[in-house]
Amino acid sequence: MRAALVLLALGFAMAVRAQPAPTQEAFRAEAKPEAKAESRPAAKKTAKAKAKKGPMWAELSPDHQAILAPLKTDWENLEPERKQKWIGIAKRYPKMKPQQQERVQKRMHDWAALTPEQRRQARENYRKIAKVPPEQRKNIRAQWAEYQQLSPAERERLQVEPVPPPTQKKKKTP
Repeated sequence: MRAALVLLALGFAMAVRAQPAPTQEAFRAEAKPEAKAESRPAAKKTAKAKAKKGPMWAELSPDHQAILAPLKTDWENLEPERKQKWIGIAKRYPKMKPQQQERVQKRMHDWAALTPEQRRQARENYRKIAKVPPEQRKNIRAQWAEYQQLSPAERERLQVEPVPPPTQKKKKTP
């Protein structure tokens, strides 16, 4: 099971890595309308509070809410950086081909189904893979593609059983 989760995380990491990152200009363009409102002290405090939490679900456009629907239950718990990343994906979504949109929706559903620990592990795996030289990454992608072609029975056969931690033997006292 652990191996399957690691491979799933690897797939997520590669998919996210393949998505173009939003540019700094896109973030600046979003921040400009708020600049006028920040001229008042009360508005500055509100803007800072929003910046710490990121946009609330209700503040998203209806289109973005529809695209990001699988994340609705977790949205308020996401870090602001993660919210911005998902919003960037939602902005690119309408320009994607239907097949890409379907893939994004499936991965979003899969991601939403992961536990926080599994998400942390997926992010950690992504960071590790990002450090791997491109040639080795190419080999990893090829291995992942091979794994995806396996039947569920073959995948189960390849899973590594977790090794239980060694038990400490108590010393006998005379």
